[in-house]
Amino acid sequence: MAVYNYDVVVIGTGPAGEGAAMNAIKHGKRVAVVESEAAVGGNCTHKGTIPSKALRHAVKQIIQFNTNRMFRDIGEPRWFSFPKVLERSKRVIERQVQLRTNFYARNRADVFFGKARFLDPHTLSVRDQHDGVEELRAQKIVIATGSSPYLPADINFRHPRIYNSDSILKLGHTPRTLVIYGAGVIGCEYASIFSGLGVKVDLIDTRERLLSFLDDEISDALSYHLRNNGVLIRHDEEYECVEGGDQCVILHLKSGKKIRADAFLWCNGRTGNTEGLGLEKIGLEANSRGQLKVDDHYRTQVPHIYAVGDVIGWPSLASAAYDQGRAAAADLLDDADFHFVNEVPTGIYTIPEISSVGKTERELTEAKIPYEVGQAFFKHTARAQITGETVGMLKLLFHRENLQLLGIHCFGDQASEIVHIGQAVMAQSGEANTIKYFVNNTFNYPTMAEAYRVAAMNGLNRLF
Repeated sequence: MAVYNYDVVVIGTGPAGEGAAMNAIKHGKRVAVVESEAAVGGNCTHKGTIPSKALRHAVKQIIQFNTNRMFRDIGEPRWFSFPKVLERSKRVIERQVQLRTNFYARNRADVFFGKARFLDPHTLSVRDQHDGVEELRAQKIVIATGSSPYLPADINFRHPRIYNSDSILKLGHTPRTLVIYGAGVIGCEYASIFSGLGVKVDLIDTRERLLSFLDDEISDALSYHLRNNGVLIRHDEEYECVEGGDQCVILHLKSGKKIRADAFLWCNGRTGNTEGLGLEKIGLEANSRGQLKVDDHYRTQVPHIYAVGDVIGWPSLASAAYDQGRAAAADLLDDADFHFVNEVPTGIYTIPEISSVGKTERELTEAKIPYEVGQAFFKHTARAQITGETVGMLKLLFHRENLQLLGIHCFGDQASEIVHIGQAVMAQSGEANTIKYFVNNTFNYPTMAEAYRVAAMNGLNRLF
């Protein structure tokens, strides 16, 4: 059996693992990465972020074609099958894999494909698909194994009509009706995608409102637009059982309701990928959702072993995972650039999309912080009228007395891009971190960014 020695070994090649590996390499460390699948990129590239966002973009283009009168000169509205739309996302995945493969090759990182398992606190075995075993020894180890859908044992996910948020990417037809159980970020995104393809969607929410961590007004707007697109949302419901038949799936709810559909999609929770890692060999134990506990430097209870990304839980975002990986590498390198990732913008790729950073109105009210609101509705901006993407708004929350920017909430086209302008201003100090910045600086016209000026002036006009 071959034995290799490294300064750092990273388990997982998703955003968190890539961030850790690249930062360590740039500091002159000898690094190996271990990937359990056949290609690099992790769940983000192959099963989560990239496929679903590529799907969303394709569906959004279909909706634009079908709703824009100008295109009637080309032809009548058309509906595309789910497998047809899925083809585009596969091409994006291939390009992403090639890009990331080149990252590792160009930076001379050793990539091992196989299942990693701890033998002791400094040693890993890597077993490939042909049962070949190699041994890696390292001074520092970073666990970045990501997460998988949480699958309750009483639901038969082997049934051909029952899917989870990973296996849905293998759906070979377009169902007429679909039940989505779980109205978190993933559930809401897939509700948008399938309703955009003309599928009748029932979205089952176990809570009393959609995405309750969002600003209430934004959450209400999402509910309205999902319903406006034909999604039936059922709040405060829990499943009793899921019955899979030859022609349909029947969801039995504890409230007594029965919902019949062509297919069923489970989107209720995720589990950290720690099973089979041999954590017992190093004195670590994952919680009931397979997640590892870390301190504010991403160290586990074994000081030279770090954990980052979905495997540690919140915020379970690709953007944050990459930064966490870089931060963990900075700490193990004793780099002064280390920072704990806590101010994370939310990006939700529903149709229309949502993004926010900072405090919500509810949080400011509970903290008794005197704040005011500035709003800009996209339907009033020239750029949105030109593009036809008039749905949505930008909302700024700021302190009534010192005008400090406290929160940014955006709903509509390009929301996840627009929010970063406000995020940059929030990170400044002094008067640069007030809504006066948006009034005193010139924005290109017409642009979506101009909404900041409109919202800031709207908020200042509310003061007395």
